[in-house]
Amino acid sequence: MADDTAPAPTYSRVMLKISGEALMGDAGYGLNPPTVERIAQEVRTVHDMGVEICMVIGGGNIFRGLQGSAQGMERATADYMGMLATVMNALAMQGALEKLGIHTRVISAIPMDQVCEPYIRRRAVRHLEKKRVVIFAAGTGNPYFTTDTAATLRANEMNCEAIFKGTKVDGVYDKDPVKYDDAVRYDTVSYDDVLAQHLGVMDASAIALARENDMPIIVFSLDEPGGFKGILAGEGTYTKVQ
Repeated sequence: MADDTAPAPTYSRVMLKISGEALMGDAGYGLNPPTVERIAQEVRTVHDMGVEICMVIGGGNIFRGLQGSAQGMERATADYMGMLATVMNALAMQGALEKLGIHTRVISAIPMDQVCEPYIRRRAVRHLEKKRVVIFAAGTGNPYFTTDTAATLRANEMNCEAIFKGTKVDGVYDKDPVKYDDAVRYDTVSYDDVLAQHLGVMDASAIALARENDMPIIVFSLDEPGGFKGILAGEGTYTKVQ
């Protein structure tokens, strides 16, 4: 339940985009259940604020289409395999959220009715209105599009107010803060600067789609406990792409 004494969250409906690698924890591959549960707890704290949440999770912890293509696989086939990996991650997150009492729906762009719902926009919107967390899986259903682009597309279709991109660092820097001590974090940065300076927030197609629809992107650290909730409460450290 939302806390009536707390200030209203800065956004009422958001898209949370995380990479498949975020679910690995310290493992080099696959899913780390304690890490999945920790992220689910972060989502629950925001859900408890009354915020409507949809999610897109990458599949790179299991299979990445570009890497498969680079190793000689046909690109379209490799991308479809990557989409199936995102369904596996979505089901894992659904299990963790529902263990916390959060009603969750996995909606796949590739129909597989035995394990999740097919994508129907109006049905997905209705799930959000009923305060269910909606996890969009299988990307856009098309090869050659990343899950970043899928997240931006679905965020626009769901009339989200912002995309939250959870990463390992607390925002967008002018250079890699892991490698360079003098890296400078931006409080805000324009879509055009992200593209021109190759800042690596999302791929170019996703940034262009966000720019065309005035969809802000909030880049924050998923490793910071309470960071997701803090930003929605008007606090925390992050970069806003707008």
